[in-house]
This record gives sequence, structure tokens and C-alpha cells, in this order.
Amino acid sequence: MIVAENIISSRSVAAISEELSSILEYWMENAIDIKHGGFLGKIDNDNLVDNEAPKGVVLNTRILWAFSAAYNREKKQSYLDMATRAYRYIVNHFIDRKYGGVYWSVDHKGEMLNGRKQIYGLAFCIYGLTEFYKATREDMALHLSENLFEHIEKNSFDKSNGGYFEAFTQGWKPVDDLRLSEKDDNEKKTMNTHLHIIEAYANLYSILPDGKIERCIRHLLDVFEHRFFDPKTSHLRLFMDEQWNSRSSLISYGHDIEAAWLLLACAEAIGDRYYIDRFKDISLQLADAAAEGLDSDGGLWYEYEAGRNEIVREKHWWPQAEALVGFLNAWQLTGDEKYLRYFNGIWEFVNRFVKDHSNGEWFWGVNGDHSIMQKEKVGFWKCPYHNSRACMEVLKRAGEQTKNSSI
Repeated sequence: MIVAENIISSRSVAAISEELSSILEYWMENAIDIKHGGFLGKIDNDNLVDNEAPKGVVLNTRILWAFSAAYNREKKQSYLDMATRAYRYIVNHFIDRKYGGVYWSVDHKGEMLNGRKQIYGLAFCIYGLTEFYKATREDMALHLSENLFEHIEKNSFDKSNGGYFEAFTQGWKPVDDLRLSEKDDNEKKTMNTHLHIIEAYANLYSILPDGKIERCIRHLLDVFEHRFFDPKTSHLRLFMDEQWNSRSSLISYGHDIEAAWLLLACAEAIGDRYYIDRFKDISLQLADAAAEGLDSDGGLWYEYEAGRNEIVREKHWWPQAEALVGFLNAWQLTGDEKYLRYFNGIWEFVNRFVKDHSNGEWFWGVNGDHSIMQKEKVGFWKCPYHNSRACMEVLKRAGEQTKNSSI
């Protein structure tokens, strides 16, 4: 893979490094819940706090990952303090000591609100805990990660058809409504959850290179190649039934470009040449498919409904973040200058329209006319994960020298 050093300008590298610091600083200054512990559940675009908003496991585990990864990169004590705060809050308020796993949400005081077992949530908990273990060598973080892995394998793995079921009741019974959010289809298997399971398992494998975990990663790579990846369109299928029949024509440009680099990284994590070669090819196909969603302003559209031939005319923050990494990764694989043009276009778009230059962090996104979407800046889904990770990945790929990096 080509190292991007001296290709991305030193000015851009400095700007991205500054942006990483700015994102993390926003969360340290604004997101801490002084009264009830942990982190606030919701802050709007004007930095107005909803003090009684629920607190989701996704928000808290993504904070844990982001600040653990930032500490592993830069060794700033303030980052470790934030990571430790997130870790303690998760252990004290989200771990289900009766049935195992983690709650989906707690109320603003930290009491269980929704105890359902959403596998997506367990996966992100593994992802955050394993990154925290790299920072601290905290034995309990590793123990909890292994325990969550075993719960996923015991309760979610489909022994008949492969892959993983989406959700369960608090006591691990089947549940009728499997959806992560209201916008999702109610199907038993989703690409999104599988993507974050393999992401979590790869991070777990990096600290615990166990044969069982490796076999699970191989299985998930096979699932992506043969089930979720559509060789006819080079897009990802998003929603599947139990027997792997596709149940949606929706295309997510953000997930295409996120998977383009992340699946290859997971293949590289286990060091298997067959999977690395296969996913280099799939990575480029996904990047080209995602590029279909690029607009003339440089930004990446959110989704495309193929059945209606209709673009969802919004540009959310997280597909822009993932596109920075995905297109840079494609350039590193090929040396094709078009991918650097895509990368630069995305970065310029983020700076013009997505960054909040007044109040900090990134807006949720913009509409087709570039008006700001009036959604939260901190919330159940709006976390310092996609954009901080994108900055860290780009800096690493740009060849910036760091000590003891474990990103």
C-alpha cells in the first residue's frame, strides 16, 4: 500500500490534526454531565442542553473508543481522563448483571430505560473496551470484552444460515421489533450491525489473538463477500431476512465507503493473504460505487432509493468522515489521482458546510440547498467517533510519525 506522505499537503495534514484536537476539545468542554455523571444525552446546534435526555450505549461506547484511541495516539492525560470517565459510567450503568450484555439506554440519572439486547450496542461496547484496554491494560475491560463476545456468539449467531441476528429482549428472547432506529427496516440481519461486529472483533483480536475470534472474523468476511456485497452493482445490500434474501433496494453511500476501507483493515488484522487480496478488490469496487453519490460541491449524498430512482437529498456528517478514509485508502491501493480529488473535495466540503465554525464540532449535516439540518450535535447517534477516527486514520496514512500508536 502506498504511503500518503508528501501527497497530502503539509498544510492539510496540519489542518486535520488541528481538527482532531478541536473535535475532542468540544466534547471535553461541553458533553460532561456534572450533575448525574457520565455524559449529557443531548445538545443541540446552539449548544443548548437537554438535561433529561436519555443516554444511549452507542453514545457512551463511542466516546470511550474515541478518547481511548486519541490517548493511544497522543498520550494526553485529558484524553485518558475522558476515556476513564466513559469506562466507569458504562461499567456502573450499562452492564446488565442479571442477564449479561449491555442495556440499550438509561435515563438521564443512569437508571435502565431500555434493557433490550441490540447486538450493534454490544459490538460497540467491545470496540470501546478493547481500545481502552490498549490504553490502560485494565484487566476488567478485557474480561468484559471477552464476555460480550461470548454473549454474541451464544445468542446472536445463526447456526443454521450463518451471520448474526439483530436484537433480543433483555433476557435474550426473540423480539418482534428488531430495528436500530425508526428509519431502519425491521429485518433479522443487517449489514450495519455485521460491519460493527467485525470491527469490534478485529479490535478484540488485536489484543487477544485467539483462534475462535479469528474464525469469527473469517466468517464475517465471507458473509460480506457472499451475502452483503452485490457483485452486479458493487453496492452493499443493507437488510436481509433469515435466509439471506435481500429485503431492500436502499443504497447507503456512507456505508459503502466505510466498508471499503474497514473490511480490508479487518482482513489485514488477521494477516490472511487470501482475504487481503479479495478485499483489496472489493474495497475498490465499493469505493467506485460510493463515488456515484458524490455531488458537484464535493460532498457525498446520504442515500439512494433505487426502487424510486431517488436520492435522499441530505449530506450527513458521518458519510463525509468515512469518505475521507475510504477514498484515501483507494488512492493508496491504486495511485489513481481521481481518489485524491474525491478526498480533497470531501475535506473542502466539510470545511465549508459541515464544520460549525462558531460553536465547534460538526453539524449533523446539510440539506440539498446547504441549509443546516436542525438535529442534535450530541445525541443518541451523534458521537465523536466517525469524525475523530477519520482524522486519526488520515493522519496515520499520511505518514505522520507518532509514538506508540495503536490505532
